[in-house]
Formats: sequence, structure tokens, C-alpha cells
Amino acid sequence: MNLQDVKKNYDLIVSLGASCAPAINMRRWNLRKFSMPLDWMVSISLTDVNRLLHNKFQNFMEFDNLSVQEETHYFLDEGLPIFADRTETAVVKSYFIKDTLYNITSVHDFPIIEGTHWTMTYSSYKAKLDLRITRFWERLTNSKDTLFIRWSADYDQAAELQSILSHLLNKNKFTVIILNPVHELKSVREANWNIENVCALEFPNNMDDYESWDYILKDIVMD
Repeated sequence: MNLQDVKKNYDLIVSLGASCAPAINMRRWNLRKFSMPLDWMVSISLTDVNRLLHNKFQNFMEFDNLSVQEETHYFLDEGLPIFADRTETAVVKSYFIKDTLYNITSVHDFPIIEGTHWTMTYSSYKAKLDLRITRFWERLTNSKDTLFIRWSADYDQAAELQSILSHLLNKNKFTVIILNPVHELKSVREANWNIENVCALEFPNNMDDYESWDYILKDIVMD
């Protein structure tokens, strides 16, 4: 399907990663009404996300599957930075915590607090995540027409996602946008993968290219 077919009203719009970029731009266009499980995570491979959806998030981010990575980022609340003091100059940093079962990493949820182990905030984080997962499934089940947005995937992964969503959503309608970065590309162009319900687009190699995001999201509406 082409991009023009995607531009319509939806009951629900979902970010499937691979980074925060889909959620950030959905928020810019008022297409994000609540927090979803993958909004602020890094999921390098759509294959892992497909498995997560197929398993309905079973055992996702369970404590025994978690591993601390060397990288750090910034601690965010709903995508907004949390500051260490009232001057709003020192942003609290966060651990990279990887779910080794699904190869998906939390990069903004576990604050680095001097003298405190990262596990001290796990219980509150897991409770919040479980709430997001429950709400996500409730909204998805009740949505008659859902749009999914994914940054980076190949043809076979997109076809697998299409099959999984067809099974999960039964007769409810859905559309998937796949955005693949291409070096030296100046503007968005269609890839024409010919997968039912999937709009594959090539994107300039910069996920912060707001002009290209605006071109894609313009005229997409969530009721």
C-alpha cells in the first residue's frame, strides 16, 4: 500500500520502536494519547518485537532476564528529562537495562542515583510497565482500526509482523508503516514491498528529520 492510503483516521496509533523517534513524533502531532510499552525503549530487531507481540509480552522485563549494559543515557518521565535540582541544568542519567530474553533495552527508566543500586527502582518500574502493557492490550482489543509505526525492518520481518497482527487482531483493521533509513536520501520515497496492510517507506538517514516525519504524519488523525 502507498502512503496516501495510510492518511486517514485511526482508533489507535502504536509505536513499535526501534527507538523513541516514533513516539516523539506521534506526540508532536497529537497522535499519542497514552504511554505504551515500547515508547522509550530500544529494540534493534523487529524480529524480537514480533516475538514479543506473539507472546503477548509474557515474561517481558522480568528481573531474572535483565542485564546492566555499559552505556548510559538520560532519565526521562514520559519522554521529558528529569533534573537533579531546580536549576534544570543537571539532567539525571539512567542505566541501560537489557531484557536478554527479547533483546530489548530500557534506556530511560532506571535513574543513576549515587549510593543506590539500579535494582532499587525495579519494583516501581515493573509496576508501571505492567500497567502500560495491560492498558495497551485493552485499547488494542477495542480498536477497530490501528496504525503501527516501526523504524527499521526488512521485508521478511514486515511480512512476519503482518501475519502476527492478522492473528492477534482477528477481523479488526490495521496498517503498518515501516521506515527504513537510506544514506544520502534527501526525501521520503515509497519502497513498494507489496505486503498487505504494510506501507514501506525509505527515509533520509536521520531519525530526527522532522520535515520528513511531518510529511508522513500529516493528515493522519486519531479519533
